Amino acid sequence: MNALYNFAPTLHLLIVGALVASVPLGWMWLRQSSASSSQRVVWFTQLTLFITFDLVLFGAFTRLTDSGLGCPDWPGCYGFASPIGAIQAIDAAQTAMPTGPVSHQKAWIEMVHRYMAMGVGGCILTLAWFAWSQRSQGSNIKLPMLTLLWVCVQGAFGALTVTMKLFPAIVTLHLLGGLVLLGLLTIQIYQQRLAASVHLSAGLYWTAWVCSGLLLFQILSGGWVSTNYAVLACNTFPQCQNSWWPLMDFSNGFTIWRPLGLNAVGEALNFEALTAIHYVHRLSAYVIFIALGALAWRLQSLSPGHTKHIAKVLGALLLLQLLTGLSNVVLDWPLIAAVLHTGGAAALFITMVWLLCVARKLKTV
Repeated sequence: MNALYNFAPTLHLLIVGALVASVPLGWMWLRQSSASSSQRVVWFTQLTLFITFDLVLFGAFTRLTDSGLGCPDWPGCYGFASPIGAIQAIDAAQTAMPTGPVSHQKAWIEMVHRYMAMGVGGCILTLAWFAWSQRSQGSNIKLPMLTLLWVCVQGAFGALTVTMKLFPAIVTLHLLGGLVLLGLLTIQIYQQRLAASVHLSAGLYWTAWVCSGLLLFQILSGGWVSTNYAVLACNTFPQCQNSWWPLMDFSNGFTIWRPLGLNAVGEALNFEALTAIHYVHRLSAYVIFIALGALAWRLQSLSPGHTKHIAKVLGALLLLQLLTGLSNVVLDWPLIAAVLHTGGAAALFITMVWLLCVARKLKTV
C-alpha cells in the first residue's frame, strides 16, 4: 500500500518550486531594471496576484478533470518528484483500476498544479523578504508575513485534500484558502499603490459589505456543488427535473463532515441530496445576481471616476457568470465553461475586495 505522505522527494520539489518562482522574479528584474525598489515590489505583487489567480483556475481544472488523486500521495508522486519516476507505479495503479483516479495524464495535471503552488509560495516568500528588508524604511511587514503564513496553511490544506481522498469539506476549505490569498494580495496592492478613495453613502457602503458576504457564501456554495459533483443533478433551466421544487434531501446534502459520495453513516449519498446541493446554489445565484447587479447600477450612477470602472467590471463578470453557469447546466458541464465559471467567481471576489479597500463612508453632518 502506498504511503499517504512520502517526503523523499522534498528537496527536489523545493528546487522545482524555486525554479518556477524564479521565472516571474527574473522577468521583473528584466522588465523593471530602471524602476525603484518600491515600484518593483508593486509590480511583483501584481504579478504574484495574477499567478495566484491562474493557480486557482488550474486548481479548478485539476478537480474538473478528476485529477485530484492522480498522485495519491504527498508531496510527490509515488515518492518521486515527477510522474516520470513513477511510471511503473502509475502503470500498476491504472492496470488494477482502468477507470480509477490514477493515469499518466492525471498524474501530470496534479503535479503541475503542485509545481504552480510551490511557485506561488516562492513568490509570496519573496514578497515577505522584500517587506522585511525594507522595514527600516517604514515598509508594512504585517500583511506580507500574514500572507506567507497563510500560503503555508493553504499548502497544508492541499496535502489534506489528497491524503483525505477529496473530502468535500477539506476541498471547499482549500478553495476558501485560495480566495483568502487573492484577497490578501489585493489588499497589499492597494496599500502599495495608495489608490484614491471612493466616498459612498452609508447605505451604499454597507450594501457593498453585504454583497461581499453574499458573494463569499455563493462561491463556497459553488465549491460545495463542484466537490460533490452535483452540477448535473439539475440539467434543465429554469426548472430542475421539470419541477420548480424537486425532491431534495437537505439533511444529507449539507452534512458537512462526511467522505466524498457518502452520507454521515457511510452510505451512498442519494440523488435527492445532490439535487439539494445544486438547487440551493442556483436559488442563491438569483439573489447574488440581483444584489451585485443593483450595486453595479448604483456605482455606475455616481459621478465619473473609479466607481464607474468598478461598476463596468462587476457588470461584465456577472454576465460571464450567468453565461457560464447556464452552460454548465444545459450543455452537460463543458470543461471550459466550468473553469471560466470558477475564474469569474475569483475575479468577482478580487473586484469586491478592491471596492471595500477604496470605499469610504460619507460622514453625515
